[in-house]
Amino acid sequence: MDSRDGFFQSGSGANIFYRCWAPAEPRAVTLLVHGLAEHSGRYEEFACLLADAGIATFALDLPGHGKSDGKPGHVQDFHEYTDTLGEFLALARQAHPDITFVLFGHSMGGLIAADFLLQHQGKFVAAVLTGPAIQAPRQPSTAALLINSLIATVAPRLGVMQLDASGVSRDPQVVIAYENDPLVFHGKVSARLVTELFAAMDRVIANAAVIRLPLLIMHGSEDRLTAVEGSQLLHEKVSSGDKQIVIYDGLYHEILNEPERKKVIADILRWLDSRINRGSSLLNMQ
Repeated sequence: MDSRDGFFQSGSGANIFYRCWAPAEPRAVTLLVHGLAEHSGRYEEFACLLADAGIATFALDLPGHGKSDGKPGHVQDFHEYTDTLGEFLALARQAHPDITFVLFGHSMGGLIAADFLLQHQGKFVAAVLTGPAIQAPRQPSTAALLINSLIATVAPRLGVMQLDASGVSRDPQVVIAYENDPLVFHGKVSARLVTELFAAMDRVIANAAVIRLPLLIMHGSEDRLTAVEGSQLLHEKVSSGDKQIVIYDGLYHEILNEPERKKVIADILRWLDSRINRGSSLLNMQ
């Protein structure tokens, strides 16, 4: 397996860090989008298992995350994420122009992926979303959202919300590693980012019916960071003839980092296998 990393320059001039893991002759590529406050390096174990199955992984650090440029915990416009993802897809396509692509997103990365699919689903043969941030676990009141919107206008970078690390996993070692990871942002995210997150959630649900590609949604039933009901609503709204939702009883937010992760990853690989084979057959016919 070949693993490497580097930087590319986004359209806005930011230096964006990325990693890739690839077998000698990949049969597909997974474009991976991480969650809020974390970074691509936390997916190395998953990417290595994908490589063992013949699937390369390209994963970026989103703007303001990990080693990429930007203010941690802040974004002025949610499209900074999706625009950068589009540029990253083009880079990955240059490296692997003749094989099929799968989109994978976790948590906020799942929301970014779903938002990206609204315009670009034709570039993928399938998508997998784990714990996607489609709804908050405790929906804020209209008044609270209005107050945050006002703060986002006058003081957009002001920190207003902090993630609870204990909700990441039931494995205490995972939580300790998360808390001690210098590339994870542990502060409060900005009022502007919160406003942009909720606007993106509304946009994805309002337009979800346009999504028609094969879609797998997975969520832990005891997720305290994103609402399982949001995954259920997205599954209901998309028009995909080939769609599946899996709710893992008792699991927390990061189902790839739970004690049951081997089963979760095996389920993902099993689901992907036939969709990649089908997509490769269609590609060869073109």
